[in-house]
Amino acid sequence: MHYILVTGSNGQLGNELREIASNTKDFHFTFVDIEELDITDSDAVGNFFANNTIDYCINCAAYTAVDKAEEEKLLALAINANGPKILAAACKKIKATFFHISTDFVFDGKGNTPYTEADQARPLSIYGKSKRKGEVEAMIENPKTIVIRTSWLYSSFGKNFVKTMQKLGKERESMGIVYDQVGTPTYAADLANAIMEIIQLIPTLQDLSIFGLYHYCNAGICSWYDFAKSIFRMSNIEIKVKPILTEEYPLPAKRPTYSVLDTQKIRNKFNIKIPYWYDSLEKCIQKIEKND
Repeated sequence: MHYILVTGSNGQLGNELREIASNTKDFHFTFVDIEELDITDSDAVGNFFANNTIDYCINCAAYTAVDKAEEEKLLALAINANGPKILAAACKKIKATFFHISTDFVFDGKGNTPYTEADQARPLSIYGKSKRKGEVEAMIENPKTIVIRTSWLYSSFGKNFVKTMQKLGKERESMGIVYDQVGTPTYAADLANAIMEIIQLIPTLQDLSIFGLYHYCNAGICSWYDFAKSIFRMSNIEIKVKPILTEEYPLPAKRPTYSVLDTQKIRNKFNIKIPYWYDSLEKCIQKIEKND
Protein backbone atom coordinates (compact mmCIF):
# COMPACT_ATOMS: atom_id res chain seq x y z
CA MET A 1 0.00 0.00 0.00
CA HIS A 2 1.35 3.41 -1.01
CA TYR A 3 0.31 6.51 0.92
CA ILE A 4 -0.41 9.68 -1.05
CA LEU A 5 -0.93 13.15 0.40
CA VAL A 6 -2.75 15.66 -1.81
CA THR A 7 -2.51 19.32 -0.79
CA GLY A 8 -4.82 21.98 -2.21
CA SER A 9 -7.33 19.18 -2.63
CA ASN A 10 -10.41 21.37 -3.11
CA GLY A 11 -9.19 22.72 -6.46
CA GLN A 12 -9.68 21.30 -9.94
CA LEU A 13 -6.80 18.82 -9.94
CA GLY A 14 -7.34 17.88 -6.30
CA ASN A 15 -10.96 16.99 -7.00
CA GLU A 16 -9.98 14.91 -10.04
CA LEU A 17 -7.56 12.99 -7.79
CA ARG A 18 -10.41 12.48 -5.31
CA GLU A 19 -12.38 10.80 -8.11
CA ILE A 20 -9.48 8.48 -8.83
CA ALA A 21 -9.13 7.72 -5.11
CA SER A 22 -12.80 6.72 -4.89
CA ASN A 23 -12.25 4.14 -7.63
CA THR A 24 -9.01 2.51 -6.46
CA LYS A 25 -7.94 0.39 -3.51
CA ASP A 26 -4.26 0.29 -4.46
CA PHE A 27 -3.41 3.57 -2.74
CA HIS A 28 -4.29 5.26 0.53
CA PHE A 29 -5.07 8.94 -0.08
CA THR A 30 -5.11 11.80 2.40
CA PHE A 31 -6.68 15.00 1.09
CA VAL A 32 -6.00 18.35 2.76
CA ASP A 33 -6.70 21.97 1.91
CA ILE A 34 -5.73 25.12 3.81
CA GLU A 35 -8.25 24.37 6.59
CA GLU A 36 -6.39 21.13 7.40
CA LEU A 37 -2.84 22.15 6.44
CA ASP A 38 -1.34 25.55 5.66
CA ILE A 39 1.60 24.70 3.39
CA THR A 40 3.24 28.07 4.16
CA ASP A 41 3.52 27.15 7.86
CA SER A 42 6.71 25.11 8.26
CA ASP A 43 5.88 24.00 11.82
CA ALA A 44 2.41 22.81 10.81
CA VAL A 45 3.83 20.93 7.81
CA GLY A 46 6.57 19.37 9.95
CA ASN A 47 4.08 18.17 12.53
CA PHE A 48 1.72 16.80 9.89
CA PHE A 49 4.48 14.83 8.16
CA ALA A 50 5.74 13.51 11.49
CA ASN A 51 2.29 12.16 12.37
CA ASN A 52 1.27 10.66 9.01
CA THR A 53 2.64 8.01 6.68
CA ILE A 54 3.46 9.64 3.33
CA ASP A 55 5.18 8.05 0.33
CA TYR A 56 4.12 10.67 -2.22
CA CYS A 57 2.97 14.26 -1.85
CA ILE A 58 1.12 15.87 -4.76
CA ASN A 59 1.03 19.63 -4.27
CA CYS A 60 -2.05 21.05 -5.99
CA ALA A 61 -2.14 24.11 -3.71
CA ALA A 62 -1.51 27.36 -5.55
CA TYR A 63 -2.28 31.06 -5.68
CA THR A 64 -3.89 31.26 -9.13
CA ALA A 65 -5.42 34.76 -9.23
CA VAL A 66 -3.08 35.91 -12.01
CA ASP A 67 -4.12 39.57 -12.07
CA LYS A 68 -4.61 39.93 -8.32
CA ALA A 69 -1.08 38.62 -7.79
CA GLU A 70 0.25 41.89 -9.23
CA GLU A 71 -1.02 43.54 -6.03
CA GLU A 72 -0.61 40.59 -3.65
CA LYS A 73 2.98 39.71 -4.47
CA LEU A 74 3.94 38.52 -0.96
CA LEU A 75 0.92 36.22 -0.71
CA ALA A 76 1.56 34.77 -4.18
CA LEU A 77 5.22 34.12 -3.26
CA ALA A 78 4.28 32.57 0.09
CA ILE A 79 1.91 30.04 -1.50
CA ASN A 80 3.59 29.44 -4.88
CA ALA A 81 7.26 29.59 -3.84
CA ASN A 82 7.71 29.12 -0.10
CA GLY A 83 4.95 26.49 0.21
CA PRO A 84 6.56 24.08 -2.29
CA LYS A 85 9.95 24.65 -0.63
CA ILE A 86 8.54 23.66 2.78
CA LEU A 87 6.71 20.61 1.40
CA ALA A 88 9.74 19.42 -0.61
CA ALA A 89 11.97 19.67 2.47
CA ALA A 90 9.43 17.75 4.55
CA CYS A 91 9.28 15.05 1.87
CA LYS A 92 13.07 14.75 1.77
CA LYS A 93 13.18 14.23 5.53
CA ILE A 94 11.01 11.10 5.24
CA LYS A 95 12.36 10.05 1.79
CA ALA A 96 9.02 10.74 0.08
CA THR A 97 8.60 11.75 -3.56
CA PHE A 98 7.30 15.26 -4.14
CA PHE A 99 5.08 16.25 -7.09
CA HIS A 100 4.63 19.95 -7.75
CA ILE A 101 2.30 21.44 -10.37
CA SER A 102 3.54 24.48 -12.28
CA THR A 103 2.47 26.51 -15.29
CA ASP A 104 3.11 27.72 -18.84
CA PHE A 105 3.25 31.25 -17.37
CA VAL A 106 6.94 30.68 -16.57
CA PHE A 107 7.61 31.51 -20.25
CA ASP A 108 7.42 34.92 -21.92
CA GLY A 109 5.50 33.55 -24.91
CA LYS A 110 7.77 35.16 -27.49
CA GLY A 111 8.69 31.83 -29.09
CA ASN A 112 6.95 30.13 -31.99
CA THR A 113 7.73 26.47 -31.37
CA PRO A 114 6.56 24.36 -28.39
CA TYR A 115 8.58 25.06 -25.26
CA THR A 116 10.73 22.22 -23.96
CA GLU A 117 11.92 21.73 -20.39
CA ALA A 118 15.37 22.95 -21.51
CA ASP A 119 14.07 26.36 -22.67
CA GLN A 120 14.84 29.29 -20.41
CA ALA A 121 12.02 30.47 -18.15
CA ARG A 122 11.26 34.18 -18.52
CA PRO A 123 7.99 34.87 -16.68
CA LEU A 124 6.20 38.15 -17.42
CA SER A 125 3.94 38.35 -14.36
CA ILE A 126 4.21 38.10 -10.57
CA TYR A 127 2.19 34.90 -10.80
CA GLY A 128 4.64 33.42 -13.33
CA LYS A 129 7.65 34.54 -11.29
CA SER A 130 6.24 33.05 -8.08
CA LYS A 131 5.55 29.72 -9.82
CA ARG A 132 9.05 29.62 -11.33
CA LYS A 133 10.58 30.28 -7.91
CA GLY A 134 8.51 27.42 -6.51
CA GLU A 135 9.85 25.04 -9.17
CA VAL A 136 13.45 25.93 -8.35
CA GLU A 137 13.00 25.80 -4.57
CA ALA A 138 11.29 22.40 -4.68
CA MET A 139 13.99 20.79 -6.84
CA ILE A 140 16.76 22.26 -4.67
CA GLU A 141 15.17 20.99 -1.44
CA ASN A 142 14.42 17.46 -2.59
CA PRO A 143 16.18 15.54 -5.40
CA LYS A 144 13.14 13.23 -5.53
CA THR A 145 10.92 15.98 -6.95
CA ILE A 146 8.86 15.89 -10.13
CA VAL A 147 7.66 19.31 -11.32
CA ILE A 148 4.93 19.18 -13.96
CA ARG A 149 4.13 22.33 -15.91
CA THR A 150 0.68 22.42 -17.43
CA SER A 151 -1.44 24.96 -19.29
CA TRP A 152 -5.01 26.32 -19.51
CA LEU A 153 -6.30 23.86 -16.93
CA TYR A 154 -10.03 23.18 -16.72
CA SER A 155 -12.32 20.61 -15.13
CA SER A 156 -15.92 19.80 -14.29
CA PHE A 157 -14.94 20.97 -10.79
CA GLY A 158 -14.29 24.49 -9.57
CA LYS A 159 -14.04 27.76 -11.48
CA ASN A 160 -12.43 27.74 -14.91
CA PHE A 161 -12.68 29.07 -18.47
CA VAL A 162 -15.08 26.33 -19.62
CA LYS A 163 -17.63 27.01 -16.89
CA THR A 164 -17.26 30.79 -17.25
CA MET A 165 -17.92 30.58 -21.00
CA GLN A 166 -20.97 28.38 -20.44
CA LYS A 167 -22.37 30.84 -17.91
CA LEU A 168 -21.69 33.97 -19.98
CA GLY A 169 -22.84 32.27 -23.17
CA LYS A 170 -26.29 31.76 -21.66
CA GLU A 171 -26.47 35.35 -20.42
CA ARG A 172 -25.22 37.30 -23.44
CA GLU A 173 -25.98 37.65 -27.12
CA SER A 174 -22.37 38.32 -28.11
CA MET A 175 -18.86 38.57 -26.69
CA GLY A 176 -15.28 39.18 -27.73
CA ILE A 177 -12.59 36.55 -27.12
CA VAL A 178 -8.84 36.98 -27.56
CA TYR A 179 -7.49 35.18 -30.62
CA ASP A 180 -3.81 36.18 -30.58
CA GLN A 181 -2.88 34.11 -27.51
CA VAL A 182 -2.16 30.49 -28.40
CA GLY A 183 -1.74 27.47 -26.13
CA THR A 184 -3.31 24.15 -25.21
CA PRO A 185 -6.35 23.55 -22.98
CA THR A 186 -5.66 20.75 -20.51
CA TYR A 187 -8.33 18.61 -18.87
CA ALA A 188 -7.41 18.20 -15.20
CA ALA A 189 -8.72 14.61 -15.24
CA ASP A 190 -6.11 13.71 -17.88
CA LEU A 191 -3.34 15.31 -15.80
CA ALA A 192 -4.51 13.47 -12.67
CA ASN A 193 -4.43 10.15 -14.53
CA ALA A 194 -0.93 10.91 -15.84
CA ILE A 195 0.34 11.63 -12.32
CA MET A 196 -1.08 8.33 -11.07
CA GLU A 197 0.52 6.46 -13.99
CA ILE A 198 3.89 7.95 -13.01
CA ILE A 199 3.42 7.03 -9.33
CA GLN A 200 2.72 3.43 -10.30
CA LEU A 201 5.91 3.34 -12.39
CA ILE A 202 8.29 4.97 -9.87
CA PRO A 203 8.91 1.80 -7.77
CA THR A 204 9.99 -0.03 -10.95
CA LEU A 205 12.33 2.76 -12.07
CA GLN A 206 15.00 2.97 -9.39
CA ASP A 207 16.77 5.77 -11.20
CA LEU A 208 17.17 9.39 -10.04
CA SER A 209 17.06 10.57 -13.67
CA ILE A 210 13.27 10.17 -13.63
CA PHE A 211 12.98 13.16 -11.31
CA GLY A 212 13.04 16.77 -12.44
CA LEU A 213 11.03 18.94 -14.76
CA TYR A 214 8.27 17.81 -17.16
CA HIS A 215 5.60 19.35 -19.37
CA TYR A 216 2.08 17.95 -19.58
CA CYS A 217 -0.80 19.39 -21.56
CA ASN A 218 -3.31 17.88 -23.92
CA ALA A 219 -2.28 17.39 -27.55
CA GLY A 220 -2.89 20.08 -30.14
CA ILE A 221 -2.94 23.87 -30.27
CA CYS A 222 -5.65 26.52 -30.25
CA SER A 223 -6.36 30.15 -29.34
CA TRP A 224 -8.69 31.29 -26.56
CA TYR A 225 -11.13 32.19 -29.36
CA ASP A 226 -10.99 28.63 -30.77
CA PHE A 227 -11.38 27.22 -27.26
CA ALA A 228 -14.45 29.36 -26.54
CA LYS A 229 -16.07 28.56 -29.89
CA SER A 230 -15.62 24.85 -29.21
CA ILE A 231 -17.17 25.18 -25.73
CA PHE A 232 -20.22 26.96 -27.16
CA ARG A 233 -20.58 24.41 -29.96
CA MET A 234 -20.40 21.41 -27.63
CA SER A 235 -22.72 23.05 -25.09
CA ASN A 236 -25.29 23.93 -27.77
CA ILE A 237 -25.06 27.62 -26.88
CA GLU A 238 -25.86 30.08 -29.65
CA ILE A 239 -23.86 33.29 -29.26
CA LYS A 240 -21.98 35.60 -31.59
CA VAL A 241 -18.26 35.43 -30.84
CA LYS A 242 -15.93 38.16 -32.08
CA PRO A 243 -12.17 37.53 -32.27
CA ILE A 244 -10.31 40.37 -30.55
CA LEU A 245 -6.66 41.29 -29.93
CA THR A 246 -5.07 41.13 -26.48
CA GLU A 247 -4.68 44.93 -26.52
CA GLU A 248 -8.47 45.26 -26.83
CA TYR A 249 -8.91 43.44 -23.51
CA PRO A 250 -6.19 44.84 -21.22
CA LEU A 251 -5.52 43.09 -17.92
CA PRO A 252 -3.11 43.93 -15.05
CA ALA A 253 -0.86 40.88 -15.62
CA LYS A 254 0.88 40.21 -18.93
CA ARG A 255 0.09 36.86 -20.55
CA PRO A 256 2.42 34.83 -22.78
CA THR A 257 1.28 35.16 -26.41
CA TYR A 258 2.53 31.69 -27.34
CA SER A 259 2.61 29.11 -24.54
CA VAL A 260 2.45 25.72 -26.21
CA LEU A 261 4.34 23.09 -24.20
CA ASP A 262 6.36 20.25 -25.72
CA THR A 263 5.34 16.99 -23.99
CA GLN A 264 7.81 14.62 -25.64
CA LYS A 265 9.89 14.12 -22.47
CA ILE A 266 7.00 12.93 -20.25
CA ARG A 267 5.60 10.77 -23.06
CA ASN A 268 8.92 9.07 -23.71
CA LYS A 269 10.05 8.68 -20.08
CA PHE A 270 6.79 7.21 -18.74
CA ASN A 271 5.12 5.95 -21.94
CA ILE A 272 2.13 8.20 -21.33
CA LYS A 273 -0.54 8.58 -24.01
CA ILE A 274 -1.91 12.14 -24.15
CA PRO A 275 -5.43 12.81 -25.52
CA TYR A 276 -6.23 15.55 -28.06
CA TRP A 277 -7.60 18.68 -26.35
CA TYR A 278 -10.85 18.73 -28.36
CA ASP A 279 -11.69 15.13 -27.41
CA SER A 280 -11.02 15.79 -23.72
CA LEU A 281 -13.13 18.95 -23.81
CA GLU A 282 -16.05 16.90 -25.13
CA LYS A 283 -15.68 14.46 -22.21
CA CYS A 284 -15.59 17.28 -19.67
CA ILE A 285 -18.65 19.04 -21.07
CA GLN A 286 -20.59 15.77 -21.14
CA LYS A 287 -19.70 15.27 -17.49
CA ILE A 288 -20.76 18.83 -16.58
CA GLU A 289 -24.11 18.35 -18.32
CA LYS A 290 -24.61 14.98 -16.63
CA ASN A 291 -24.00 16.54 -13.21
CA ASP A 292 -26.30 19.55 -13.78
